Amino acid sequence: MASRDNLGDGSGHGPSPHPRGVYILANDVVYDQVIALVNSIEANVSPELPIALIPYDERLDRFRQEVARRPNLSIFEEEEPIRRWETFAREVWAAHPLGGQKKYARLARVRMRYQRRYAAFDGPFEKFVVYDGDCLAMKPLDDLFDKLDHYDFVFDDWEHAKGDAVAALKLDAIAASGAFTAAQVRPKLHCASFFGSRRGLLDRTEMDELLGRLVRDREVEWINGVSEAFLFCYMTLRGGGGTYRLFNYTLSPEGRDRTGNCADADPFVSIDNVLYNQQGQKPIHRIHYMNFPSSAFTRLAAGEAVDVPFRDVFLHYRYLREPDQRPATLTPPPLKERALRLVQKAVKKLKR
Repeated sequence: MASRDNLGDGSGHGPSPHPRGVYILANDVVYDQVIALVNSIEANVSPELPIALIPYDERLDRFRQEVARRPNLSIFEEEEPIRRWETFAREVWAAHPLGGQKKYARLARVRMRYQRRYAAFDGPFEKFVVYDGDCLAMKPLDDLFDKLDHYDFVFDDWEHAKGDAVAALKLDAIAASGAFTAAQVRPKLHCASFFGSRRGLLDRTEMDELLGRLVRDREVEWINGVSEAFLFCYMTLRGGGGTYRLFNYTLSPEGRDRTGNCADADPFVSIDNVLYNQQGQKPIHRIHYMNFPSSAFTRLAAGEAVDVPFRDVFLHYRYLREPDQRPATLTPPPLKERALRLVQKAVKKLKR
């Protein structure tokens, strides 16, 4: 059951639905990032919007303390859907052509945990938005929630603009199957770092049908690598009999909707700790620190001068509720510590 009374129906039969809410996959390893994200949602989206954390694993002690202090925060701990989605991923990656290779088998084990985020389809929110934990929210979601009256999934990313070699799905293989043309698939490519959808859309029956196509019909070979985001892209393409309606803000006819989101690739400007697209100062849904390790933000929150974009904005949201605990100054790590990290990084790279 969800670990907050206001997400239950009082009958012991699981959470009762709420009209709107947000999910974040989390554990205590990413505590500083997720607290910053939660605070940014409260500040820039809505202070009343309920937020449910989906456990990446059992390390949640710090978040359990946080839940006790925040009436809008809960932990979604329905074991059946979480286990079901992880099992689904395990079976898919076991059937993938890369699954038998040692390097990718290890990656598949890691990615199965990320598959837990799709337990959102079994959660307490009728309409929901999923944020990656390494994001900061920058603007309200009213328009996105309204779009879910007309679309099944709403995205805001540029996956569709990637070249064929690195795209989520193999366009040539799909076109050769005759199921879809490359032109039909291309605008439906997306990632999973930020999306909106509706409760119950990907249910057990749908999962069983998709698994049959993936394993029995070998459509797993359409997926261009071991990634839960790529698998999700397949699910939204093939699910619903191929009739799911997708909207991506980066393909919107409204120019003001088309913005960047990546911290290390897109230029932004900060106005009162809210980020906007540099060109035209267009509001963005979120900034995504996708290529930065969680350890960088743990060190930054502790006062280390870590080189990440808009670190003052991150610290603003991390300590929004506790401004007196924010580090007064940022200092670089000792030379010895920096040398040790370089060695550890090299060893880790060799092991991979």
